[in-house]
Amino acid sequence: MWTGARAGAATVALVRLARGATRRAALVPHPDRPPPAPVSVVIPARDEAHRIGPALAALAGDPQVAEVVVVDDCSTDRTAEVAAAAGARVVHGRPLPEGWVGKPWALQQGLEAATGEWLVTLDADVEPRPGLVGALVTVAEQEGWDHLSAGGRFVCDTSGQRLLHPAMLATLVYRFGPPGGRPPPPPRVMANGQCTLTRRPVLAAQGGYRPIAGHLTDDVALARHLAQVGWRVGFLDGTRCFEVRMHASAGEVWRHWGRSLPLADVTPWSHQGADLAVVWLAQALPLARLLARRGDRLDLALVAVRLGLLAATAGAYRRRGVAYWLSPLADLPVAARLTWGTLRPGTTWRGRTYPRLRRRAGAAQ
Repeated sequence: MWTGARAGAATVALVRLARGATRRAALVPHPDRPPPAPVSVVIPARDEAHRIGPALAALAGDPQVAEVVVVDDCSTDRTAEVAAAAGARVVHGRPLPEGWVGKPWALQQGLEAATGEWLVTLDADVEPRPGLVGALVTVAEQEGWDHLSAGGRFVCDTSGQRLLHPAMLATLVYRFGPPGGRPPPPPRVMANGQCTLTRRPVLAAQGGYRPIAGHLTDDVALARHLAQVGWRVGFLDGTRCFEVRMHASAGEVWRHWGRSLPLADVTPWSHQGADLAVVWLAQALPLARLLARRGDRLDLALVAVRLGLLAATAGAYRRRGVAYWLSPLADLPVAARLTWGTLRPGTTWRGRTYPRLRRRAGAAQ
């Protein structure tokens, strides 16, 4: 039974990873290509005065952007002042209504305030390059996407981050495959809320962010909801178009990304269990078994696959160094963190607690 489980997990992992061979090429910035319709950029921000500056500086004067709207979600710092000084239109967030999580509520207010035909949402820690908007709109128009999200290049400033972050990223690839592949069934759709593109009037007519109002994992919840109602939803490689500095330390990576990594509030228990089995049996245990001198040929093959994935994802990081290449050593604790987050999904974010999320965890979307 043990051998069969390992072989089954290996097969599933290999099928998912093989999608990388036929995935769409990374988005190419188009700084000189004007969008066919006005684009509004919305940035939800709560206590982001210390890191929103690079995003606003990159967007200021961008000819592809008709307006930048910053939704100040009841910040206690100078977020609104920093945004206004950079030329953004500041929307002062209203109190959080019953049943809403903070980010979807901020995005809903940004959607209502924006005026462009296209809506781009960016997190405050994103550093866009010239031509990001043009790249998103161009591919959406040419390929018929209704909703797009993109994954950028990660900036990890410490060795601890460069050791831990790639191991966490690998769990997503083992569970869902790489971005840019053929769209999966709605329950398996992935997304990255750091950077999204949608036609604003169409999203508003669909209810905006109301259908996913109560989800902490709002980006995946929205993408799966839209795919379920028939939208063509894509998740593409945007590493050439923007960078993102998600966390300031390895401790923050462990606590904060570890909270959302299980996707516990948007994934049925059956899928969560199967995904955990793949991560443990195909990613985390083979290297540990070899190091303990208990490995076999299957373990050796899976470690080779893991190292191949490490090489394939190197371009997703600005700085790598020795710590990056040693990151498979973190697979075992990361698998444990993923398991803990699945069993005990986080209910606190940005100083707010959402006690109902625990009861909603594992519900099918």
